[in-house]
Amino acid sequence: MRIATWNIYSGRRIGEEVADPDRFAEAVRSLDADLLGLQEVDLGQPRSGGHDLTGIAAEAMGAVAGRFVAALTGVPGGWQPADGTRAVSGPAYGNAFLSRYPVTGWRTVRLPPAPVPVPYRWPGHRLPSLERDEPRVAIVADVDAPGGPMTVVTTHLSFLPVSNRRQLRRLVGELPGDDRPLALIGDLNMRRRRAERLTRLAPLVTGSTFPADSPTRQIDHLLARGLGQATGGPVALPLSDHQALVADLA
Repeated sequence: MRIATWNIYSGRRIGEEVADPDRFAEAVRSLDADLLGLQEVDLGQPRSGGHDLTGIAAEAMGAVAGRFVAALTGVPGGWQPADGTRAVSGPAYGNAFLSRYPVTGWRTVRLPPAPVPVPYRWPGHRLPSLERDEPRVAIVADVDAPGGPMTVVTTHLSFLPVSNRRQLRRLVGELPGDDRPLALIGDLNMRRRRAERLTRLAPLVTGSTFPADSPTRQIDHLLARGLGQATGGPVALPLSDHQALVADLA
């Protein structure tokens, strides 16, 4: 069984204004994942040609189950939080989880942003600036996998350290506490040591995933319990500012 996570950057290359849906589909197909978590996923956005990127990915990988959950609705510059109380047809932006195996249950965990602007120093800048946070979301899927039932949680946390730590603690508190195998996957916007300490989960595979052209940091993670040994690592693809992270489970 192959499990993967990938921040897709709206399906675009760096510097590209509009995504190429065929190139995106081929990239997803090349991953050959059985379980796939995607972040920075567009629905009906001009920058992705108005396409449903979740639907394109599902068809490309042969998924039998999948779900897109919006964190934000509207377009860049006019974002509004998606509160989950009504169906979203687009434009929207969020995360997706896709599976080649049946999913027996779905749940959404909403992760609120910092309530006030937070100081943050961008790489290459000497002084910090005040940055507004965005709401985030996690998708919890109960998968009927070949080795037995398991839970897969897909998320994309804030780039602001004060927020992503709080969001991850909240998410961990929502995870099932039984002995069912669990995978927490996604762009956590934090490095290995902090992610492993806060979740108390072990990495399936490791490796630098960001920035895609010359990775120096691992901020994308495949963390798990009860899934045994895995092989794999980062995979470079012809789009996005992140490399994918892939694990093959025996």
